[in-house]
Amino acid sequence: MKTAIVIPARHASQRLPGKPLLRATGKYLIQHVYERACQSRKAGEVIVATDDPRIVAAVESFGGKVRMTRRDHTSGTDRVAEVAQDTSCDVVVNLQGDEPMIDPAALDLLVDLLERDPNAEMATLAAPIRSREQWQNPNCVKLMRDRRGRALYFSRSPIPFVRDGEPDFRADPPCVLQHLGLYAYRRPSLFRLAMEPPDAIEQMEKLEQLRALALGYRIAVGVVDHAARGVDTKEDYDWFVREYQQQTAKRVAA
Repeated sequence: MKTAIVIPARHASQRLPGKPLLRATGKYLIQHVYERACQSRKAGEVIVATDDPRIVAAVESFGGKVRMTRRDHTSGTDRVAEVAQDTSCDVVVNLQGDEPMIDPAALDLLVDLLERDPNAEMATLAAPIRSREQWQNPNCVKLMRDRRGRALYFSRSPIPFVRDGEPDFRADPPCVLQHLGLYAYRRPSLFRLAMEPPDAIEQMEKLEQLRALALGYRIAVGVVDHAARGVDTKEDYDWFVREYQQQTAKRVAA
C-alpha cells in the first residue's frame, strides 16, 4: 500500500514554545523527526504539515518536504487530513513532530497492521505498562484490546479495573497497555474522521481516538517493547540532547 507519513508541527506549544526549531544538536528538532520517518521502509513520502512560515523555512533548509496548512485547525488530525487531500496514497501515518527518537520499525508496523487486517480503518500502537504509578497516572493513556488485537476502549483511568487487587505488571503477554500516539489511517477513513464533530465520550476523556470508536471504526493495535520518549518539556529536550550526543560519540568511536 502506498504510504505517506505526515508530521504535524506547531510553533505555539504551551509547555515548550518553538520546539520544532530547537537545535542544540546542530539540527532542528523537526529535522530529527523527519529523518527518522525517512528511514521507514514503508514511507513513499514524508511531509511536514505546519501553519508557521518559520517551520516551513527550517524544513526547506534541510531539503525536507513541507506543506502550509490553515491556521484554524483544532487538532493534528485535521492538519494531517488537509495535507492528505493533495497526496496520492492508500495509507496516511500521523507522526507527531516531537518524536525525535521514534523507531522507524514502529512506523512500518503501523502499515503492516492495516495490511494484515483489511477490515480495520485505523491502526495504532501500545507498549506494556510495568508499574502501578504508570497505570494510575492520568497522563498515561491506557487501552484494552479484543482477541483479534483491535481496540476496545481508551481511557486516562486505570483499565481494566481489577476487583481483587491490581494487574500483574510482569505478565507476558502484558495485560495492561499504554497507548502510544501514533496512527495509520486508510485515506477515506481519515477524511471521514476529520469531518465528524467531537463525540461526547471524547470530550469527557479528552481523547480524540474515542471519536473513531464511537463511529464504529475498527482499530488494529500493535504492541512494541517500549514507548519512545517524546519532547514535551525543556527537561525532555535536554534529555534528548544528551542521548543524541552520546549516540553520536559512540558512532564516532566505532
